[in-house]
Amino acid sequence: MSHLGFVTMDENTENLGLLPLNNWHIARGGRMVPFAGYSMPVQYEGIMAEHLWVRENAGLFDVSHMGQLQLSGPDVAAKLEAILPGDISALKAGKMRYSLLLNNDGGILDDLMVTNTGHNLYMVVNGAVKHGDIAYLRKKLPEDIKINHMTDAALLALQGPKAAAAIEKLGIMPLQPDWPQVTDLYFMDAAPFMWNGVALGISRSGYTGEDGFEISIPAEHAMEFADALCALDEVKPIGLGARDSLRLEAGLPLYGHDMNPEILPVSADLSFAISKKRREEGGFSGAEKILNELENGPVKKRVGLSIDGRQPVREGAVVVNGNGAIIGNVTSGGFSPSLGRPIAMAYVPTELAVEGQEIILEQRGKKIPATITKMPFVPQNYHRAPRGVSK
Repeated sequence: MSHLGFVTMDENTENLGLLPLNNWHIARGGRMVPFAGYSMPVQYEGIMAEHLWVRENAGLFDVSHMGQLQLSGPDVAAKLEAILPGDISALKAGKMRYSLLLNNDGGILDDLMVTNTGHNLYMVVNGAVKHGDIAYLRKKLPEDIKINHMTDAALLALQGPKAAAAIEKLGIMPLQPDWPQVTDLYFMDAAPFMWNGVALGISRSGYTGEDGFEISIPAEHAMEFADALCALDEVKPIGLGARDSLRLEAGLPLYGHDMNPEILPVSADLSFAISKKRREEGGFSGAEKILNELENGPVKKRVGLSIDGRQPVREGAVVVNGNGAIIGNVTSGGFSPSLGRPIAMAYVPTELAVEGQEIILEQRGKKIPATITKMPFVPQNYHRAPRGVSK
């Protein structure tokens, strides 16, 4: 998600899966690398240029490696709440919610998005762990809940301040004439649409901090759709490298780096994903431990770091105290193209998790000063509903 953020270059290059747009990426000059079991584009013209393009225009990301699931059956929302800490039952049709897949101890197995389509629950999970997620859901959910892994669908993300203007030009129509247009969606809204006779599932969401859309499309039509978007002046294809630097600037944690099964939601600074009703009622995986952390505070906490100097600090660097003892660890880090300086995320003892606190990092034997900083590093630019508009 060399070290290019979440792109792990030492992944096994044998038996890599090919995404529906694999040849499209290659034809456009994408530098392909192994990631999450697939061959994927890490960059086209360069991470810095692609990053800044998305902050000012609109970038098209291929995120088809992620798992798209449909869950259906009687009381599916209530049954899913035995695993997730979100109030899924209260999710209205056309609305989506960020949530966490938890193990019995409250550790984070994955983070995900759940949408109530009005017919079923549509869930997007991380690509690297999607098969484990499906097996876990199958094990935990009753047999009357069906899980459909949408292996015949691609997933594209159009992100940036000009994303709405770009997508409006494609002639995408609501499934019903009296339903909202795609640009009428607000952040965390979703609806079905049609484009040239092709059914699309579109949500106003993403993981860059920018306004934008995620589009689920039948795989056989993905190339045609990507061509139509990238024919617009506002849109360029963007690789994994810029996706990682964008989400880091937005203060968004990445599973497998800033989250793992040993970390509980409160420690990961994701308490917002535990809804009020669930806090009061419990009844989700690991509830006892998580509710205890909510009440008493975690031992360690994820924080943002502003790094002194120009040298980026990467995942694997450690936080040390005055005696040189390790007291924390950096989980994501890199150079911020928007800010022109290095930034990072780390876990530190909770008593140090205070904005303005100065700490010392150690990377390859070199000590680097850093300051705990409020996140997001770059303001998020979501298209939220105005006050008074029903959500």
